[in-house]
Amino acid sequence: MTIKMNLNADMAEGFGAYDIGDDSGILKIIGSANIACGFHAGDPLIMRRVVAEAKQNGVTIGVHPGFNDLWGFGRRRIDTRPDDLESMVAYQIGALQAMAAFSDVKVTHLKPHGALNNMAAENSEYALAIGRAIKAVDSSIIYVALAGSEMEKAGRKLGLRVAVEGFCDRQYDDDGNLTSRKIPGSVLKDAAAATKQVIDMVVNNFITSRNGKKIPCKVHSLCVHGDEPTGVATARAVREALEKAGVKLVPLTEMTLD
Repeated sequence: MTIKMNLNADMAEGFGAYDIGDDSGILKIIGSANIACGFHAGDPLIMRRVVAEAKQNGVTIGVHPGFNDLWGFGRRRIDTRPDDLESMVAYQIGALQAMAAFSDVKVTHLKPHGALNNMAAENSEYALAIGRAIKAVDSSIIYVALAGSEMEKAGRKLGLRVAVEGFCDRQYDDDGNLTSRKIPGSVLKDAAAATKQVIDMVVNNFITSRNGKKIPCKVHSLCVHGDEPTGVATARAVREALEKAGVKLVPLTEMTLD
């Protein structure tokens, strides 16, 4: 039986005159794009352009909501009331839906960004707030959640479609959460190290933490960070390694979510 897998990347993370990452290069490799919606990065022009280019490449688009923190690129933890967070996420879904309308495409998934993703992975109230926003705006949107996280539990509890995510280029702690970026080596910049981690996740169904602990997992989607200078090279190496292993790369909408 052929294994199917989705490859996603965080995109449209420039702002105004500033570009971050090679969006055009990444879009030729991945199956699904997570579009920044103006809070941690992104603006209407960048969003509209990347959505249009994603459509040309047959790439599905999703919301990449973050904290309202341009200065910190959404990577600073912000203490937020869950009901406020729910509204902020709903707002960002609506922003991408508006830009998607110009290209006549549908927003198919949502994956939180940065500190919001890390906090919602641990905090059930944040995880549920994000899920409620999805359910209120469009309950068909797939909730992309870190494997074993509070987000995965919240999505299932709310009856949403959940895609379990692994990371190509990030180290893991023993509890299955991502290692803090403050710790040296937490971002894998070596394509060989990233591809080994990916093959273990997809083919062998485990993640090895930075301390050597093997954590069982089953993922539907793999993220590569487009804002990293090594992003395109890592994404290409990961795709080639997966295809060599007989894995079929598909958009998230073609994955069987169990």
